[in-house]
Amino acid sequence: MKAEAYYNEHDPFAAAWLRELIKEGHIAFGVVDERDIQDVKPDELRPYTQVHLFAGIGGWSYALRLAGWPDDRPVWTGSCPCQPFSAAGKRQGTADKRHLWPEMFRLVRECKPPDIFGEQVASKGGREWLSAVRSDLETLGYAVGAADLCAAGYGALHIRQRLWWCANASGERPRGGRASAKESWTREQLARLVQAEARVAVPAGKDRALADGLPTRMVELRGYGNAIVPQVAAAFVTAYMEYTDD
Repeated sequence: MKAEAYYNEHDPFAAAWLRELIKEGHIAFGVVDERDIQDVKPDELRPYTQVHLFAGIGGWSYALRLAGWPDDRPVWTGSCPCQPFSAAGKRQGTADKRHLWPEMFRLVRECKPPDIFGEQVASKGGREWLSAVRSDLETLGYAVGAADLCAAGYGALHIRQRLWWCANASGERPRGGRASAKESWTREQLARLVQAEARVAVPAGKDRALADGLPTRMVELRGYGNAIVPQVAAAFVTAYMEYTDD
C-alpha cells in the first residue's frame, strides 16, 4: 500500500492542480482537502505519513523528492501566507486575518510530527514572525533552525529571498553538535550548512524546470506566482538530512 500524503489547499484552482500533479506522479500520492485550515481537526491528520499545509501547487512535496526524502518518511510542511508580513503589502502582521500560523501550530501541538519544514518572506515582519514561530515550537521541545536564502543562488532568474526553517521533535542538534541538546540552531549555522554542502540535481531535457522548479508544461502564472522554489527548499532539506540522519 502506498504511503499517503495529505494536502490542505483552500484555493480551488491550486487544489485542482495538485490533483493533476498527484495523478501524474510528480508529487507524493495522497488526498487534497480544500477546507479552510481552521476547520481541520488534529485527529484527521494522524493517519497520514506526510502533511502539507498551505500546499499551493505541491512545491514542498516536489522539493522533498529532489532532496531524496522518501514518500513514506513522516514530515509536515507549511508555507504560511506571507501577505501579512510582506513589505509590499499592508503590513498588518499578526492583526491580518491571513496570519494563520496559530492554526498550523494548533495542529502541530496536538500531532507532534517528527520533522517540519516551512518558509516565509524575508522581510522585517517575516523575521519577527519567525521569531514567534521559533518560540512556539521550542515550548513543545522542538529544535528549530533557519536560513535566509536567495532563489538566484540556485539557478533561478529572480531573487525571491525567503526565510527557510526546520524543526526537529527530538530537540537534538546536528551530528557533532557544538552546543547542548534542545538549544535552537542559529540562522547563521544553518545558512553555512546549506551554502557549503547542500547539492541538488536540477531536472533536464523536456521536463527542465523553470524558475519555480515545476515542469515547463505545467506552468501557469497563477500557480507558480505564489509557489515556493523547490530547488532552494530541496537544498535546505538536503543540508538538514546530512546533519540529522545517522
